[in-house]
Amino acid sequence: MRNFEIWKNGIEIVKYIYVLTALLPSEEKFGLKSQITRTAVSMPSNIAEGCSRNSDKEFKRFLEIAMGSLLKLKHN
Repeated sequence: MRNFEIWKNGIEIVKYIYVLTALLPSEEKFGLKSQITRTAVSMPSNIAEGCSRNSDKEFKRFLEIAMGSLLKLKHN
């Protein structure tokens, strides 16, 4: 995989999100907590997936998806 700072930052965000969501009430385990953690994990996952693609156009599309996940996370 390419050595991208954005991917490393995404992993750090995921770690931070897991710490924060651990503070949510247990009744949110399958609701808000699950949605927030899945959204956070999808960000670096899409960056990694894009790195495996053969064209810059495909890579850019996965970066756009990762950006969408970041914006969704921001507005949750």
